[in-house]
Order: sequence, then C-alpha cells, then structure tokens
Amino acid sequence: MSNAHEHGPDCGCESCGDPRSMDFLDKYLTVWIFGAMAVGVGLGYVAPSVTQPIQDLHLVEIGLILMMYPPLAKADYSRLPTVFSNWRVLGLSLVQNWLIGPTLMFGLAVFFFSGLVPGLPARPEYFLGLVFIGMARCIAMVLVWNELAEGSTEYVTGLVAFNSLFQILTYGVYVWFFALFLPPVLGMESLVAGITTFDITVGQVFEAIFIFLGVPFAAGFLTRYVGTRVKSEPWYDEEFVPRIDPLTLVALLFTVIVMFATQGNNIVAAPGDVLLIAVPLTIYFVVMFLVSFGMGRGIGADYSTTTAIGFTAASNNFELAIAVAVAVFGVGSGVAFATVVGPLIEVPVLLALVNVALYFQRRFDWAGFDTGSLDRQTPADTPDDD
Repeated sequence: MSNAHEHGPDCGCESCGDPRSMDFLDKYLTVWIFGAMAVGVGLGYVAPSVTQPIQDLHLVEIGLILMMYPPLAKADYSRLPTVFSNWRVLGLSLVQNWLIGPTLMFGLAVFFFSGLVPGLPARPEYFLGLVFIGMARCIAMVLVWNELAEGSTEYVTGLVAFNSLFQILTYGVYVWFFALFLPPVLGMESLVAGITTFDITVGQVFEAIFIFLGVPFAAGFLTRYVGTRVKSEPWYDEEFVPRIDPLTLVALLFTVIVMFATQGNNIVAAPGDVLLIAVPLTIYFVVMFLVSFGMGRGIGADYSTTTAIGFTAASNNFELAIAVAVAVFGVGSGVAFATVVGPLIEVPVLLALVNVALYFQRRFDWAGFDTGSLDRQTPADTPDDD
C-alpha cells in the first residue's frame, strides 16, 4: 500500500485501477471474514468447552497483538513529531472521540434500551453495556481497518497513542458521568437502580492499553529501528515489510475465529438479543465514520489522513469495555454480554466501511487536500495532476 500520491477519479495509475493491488487473500477478504465468523460460532456451539482453553491461553489477546504488529512495524516513527504538531487534526480527533462519540452512543443506548420508546422495553444491562463500549476509544483493530483502507499509518498510530493517553485519565470519569450521573438527571433512575459505584481503576485501563497497544507498538518500533540500521531503509520497506504484511490478515482471521468461538453458544441461544444490540452499534459505526470522514475532508485533509481520522473515531476499545464489564458485573451478566457482542458487530461493519473508504478514494477529487499530508512533495511538485 503506497501513499506516494493521493489517488483520485482521474488518476491513471495502475493502483487506482485496482486500489488495493489485490492478491488472493485481499480479493476475497469479505468471504474469509464471514467464513471465519461462521467457523467460530460453529466451534463455540458444537464444542463450548473450547472457550476455557481460549481464555487460559489468551488466544484472543495473542491474535490482536499479532495482527497489530505489521502496521506498527511499517510506521515511519520519524514522522510522528509532524503528526503531533498538526493541532487541527489532533483537535478534530479529540472532538470526535471524546465529545461526539460518547454522546452519540449514550443517545443510542437511551433510545433502544431506556424503555422510553414504545415497543422497546427497558434493558438496563444492555444500556450499561453500550455505555461501557462508547466510552472506550479504539486502540487495537483500528490499525487493521486503516491499513486495509490505505490510511496513514503514522497518523493512525499517533491518534491512537493520543487517545490512549486521554483514555487512561478519563475512562472512569466518562463511565461514571454517562452511566451513573446523567440517567437520574434525565429522569431515568431505573437504568442505574441498585448501582452505587463503578470500581474502574486507572490500573485496569492502563493494563488494557499496555497489552493491546504497548506490546505491539514496542515490537514494531524496535523492528524498524533495528532493521533500518542493520540493513537499510530501502531493504526494510521493500524486502522485510512485504514478508510480514500477510500476518495482519492471517492474524485477523484467527482472532475472529477464537473471538466468535467464545460466544458461539450465546449467539445461537439468544440471536434476538444479538440483533437488538447490533442495531444501535451498526448505526454508531456508520454515523461516526461518515461524520468523521466528512469532518476530515472538511478541514482539507488528504485521503490517508482523513481515513485515519474516520476509522479512529468509528472504532472502539472493546477489550477494555469487556474487561471492565466482567470485573464489575461478572462474566455471565447482561452488561458483559452486550460488550462481547460489540466486536462481533464491529468486524463485518468496519470491513464494509473499508470498502466505502476505498470508494471515496476513487470517487472524490483529492487534489489540493493536503492538510496533514506527510508527503512534502505533494501537491507542490504535481500541480498539473488535476
């Protein structure tokens, strides 16, 4: 995947004719994803005992770390100071992730599970589950979606690090405000009846971020640092990176299988509840991506930066939400079930949005959109490429 220039509807390069330069795995990725989902659900339903070894061996965590390693190993960390110096992009991401996102998820949780809407009974446990999800900003799978959509690896890495730091400081406060304080203020006391506190510590948040971001980040950084110095940057980018690139998709498929296997029995037993939770989550993903993508383009950001902004805002840190829900309410609670449904819905919906992003890459004219551009040769050196 190359960001040498911004592709557009009139670009005649071979990559724009086939923007993902699809190999066999890429070309049928949707088929592989849904196949992995089916295998996981079937495995969990037929052999529910498989859940325990998956948890004991931390297979989901290992899969997440492995699939994040190649994008982080590809990132050019020398460009991160430029990323963090662009306050327009960072400020926009802050608004999207910590104002629009949590408010939208709270609104959807109220609409679907507060009991205020005729025909939709009150489900406090699902309300709380959605709040737990909405307050946890993504630190993991966003790297994969951004990679597939040809977004900026440097920007998504910087934005994830930026939001992770903010998350350590604010996650507990956000959950308290939206799940415990705000409902009674709005006359919805029944949604938090019997709950007096949320025991969410900074340590819990930091542990999740360390595992799912810190470990692959350190591995990726060290790989690039050692590889470019022992060999050279051209060797690293042209020889080594293509060798590890397939690991992202292979690890993604593995993670989907084991993740779905842990919930196969529950999904088959309560498909109606899965669908009920899926509706607000799908709305959330789609709205957040389209709004954030539009805001990125609105400030004049180039395609790769806009895509990184869009996927960072649309994704959520389900690992943290699940961990906290299980710790506070127990693994068999409705709150924990709602948080587990999250990644089951995120995978197919965000995969579809990858294709939407690639369509926008071809459909829109990106000439002159250079806010956040890390390629200083563009567009100044190519004024006649319109």
